Amino acid sequence: MAIDASILVLNGPNLNMLGVREPQIYGSMTLDDLEAACHERADQLGLTVDFRQSNHEGELVSWIQQARTENDGIVINAGAYTHTSVAIMDSLILSELPVIEVHLSNIFKREPVRHHSYISPVARGMICGFGPHGYLLALDAIANIIDRD
Repeated sequence: MAIDASILVLNGPNLNMLGVREPQIYGSMTLDDLEAACHERADQLGLTVDFRQSNHEGELVSWIQQARTENDGIVINAGAYTHTSVAIMDSLILSELPVIEVHLSNIFKREPVRHHSYISPVARGMICGFGPHGYLLALDAIANIIDRD
């Protein structure tokens, strides 16, 4: 599959601490390593990846709004905002783009507060529990959705 599409890959709070933060849960890969892996997979799929991270909810919302006119799809790991942010949910709806939600850990095997997602109802699908490989699966999925649509 070789499509020509631009994907916004968004990472929320604390994901800049990958490789340091709770490696027993999140692994030893850094965010830079994860970005490199996403670019490699994107190249194989004919995608362009705009890979970003912010600890600030408003910045994530602004980037999602910007994606409406600049990207063809969104892969998002909103971190803790997954469980709290109606603003991010609303901006994803407004984007009118296909969205894949991704989490490094299996959020359903963790604390009950992490079981609810404001992203899932507006996403085409969710991938969780596969560590960094989940991002590659999300890129495969979004490429398939864009190619199919």
